[in-house]
Amino acid sequence: MPPLPDYQGGLMHGFRYERVRTAGAEIHVAIGGEGPPLLLLHGNPLTHVSWHRIAPTLARSYTVVAPDLRGYGDSAKPDGGEDHAAYSFRAMAEDNVAVMAHFGFERFQVAGHDRGARVAFRLALDFPERVERLAALDIVPTHHVLTNITLGWGLESYHWFFMAQKAPFPEKLLTADLDYYMDYKLNKKGVGLKIFSPEAMAEYKRCTTPEQIHAICEDYRATVTVDLAMDTADFGTRTIACPVLVLWGANSHCGRHFKPVQAWQPWAPDLRGWAIPTGHYPAEQRPDLVYRAFWEFFGGHEPARVEA
Repeated sequence: MPPLPDYQGGLMHGFRYERVRTAGAEIHVAIGGEGPPLLLLHGNPLTHVSWHRIAPTLARSYTVVAPDLRGYGDSAKPDGGEDHAAYSFRAMAEDNVAVMAHFGFERFQVAGHDRGARVAFRLALDFPERVERLAALDIVPTHHVLTNITLGWGLESYHWFFMAQKAPFPEKLLTADLDYYMDYKLNKKGVGLKIFSPEAMAEYKRCTTPEQIHAICEDYRATVTVDLAMDTADFGTRTIACPVLVLWGANSHCGRHFKPVQAWQPWAPDLRGWAIPTGHYPAEQRPDLVYRAFWEFFGGHEPARVEA
């Protein structure tokens, strides 16, 4: 296992950038390294650079592909449509199948965090022939979230329902002070802003434009409508065919309000997972633990359970 170096500043060293046209969007993609293909999908309100502490080292052994999801970062922000389906996890999964095919990869492994993990979940369900292994950071499946709402989770994760309100209500409030919104959003998950490098924080704030805020709201509108409908239709009838690794932060909303392994079991017959001592952003707070688990799991081994 190549050692994970101490962070010295800078983002995505050794990666090049391309824009890939898919059926519904133009996707901004970082790609680097050589070897088996590994797709990394970020969460909200982040971009592909959320992987910057582990992606360059993974690229010593893998061809790492790290896109900005549609609506995020420097990717296109198409209209969501009357039913918001253009921001469904299915639409985003289709983007990433097209991205990987563009680079010549018909089968690949995938890791996702937050919204990116939900995209990866749908990708593995809809395209089982494409996905060899799936790692998810700090989520439980969307269907489980929305059918097991508790007061504690609702208070902490109210933004799921606030951002899903009819436009332009949430957009107007959020864009009134974007710097305040980003500091609040990234700070409220239990660990503070100190875990983010200055370069990553600057990139997240650069990308937090009114256009991205609207796209994110469309993402959440899709979640409580078309995404939930898809998952409800699939629950109990379809499962993820590949091995699945789930890691979550013991001090995150996921770790405090859910039992992630139990939540994943109906969807993932070949499952392993455990809590690690982080908040909601494991790859930035404890890249050492995430990197080690990814290295072992994507290398075809059972990852050693390391919680500290």
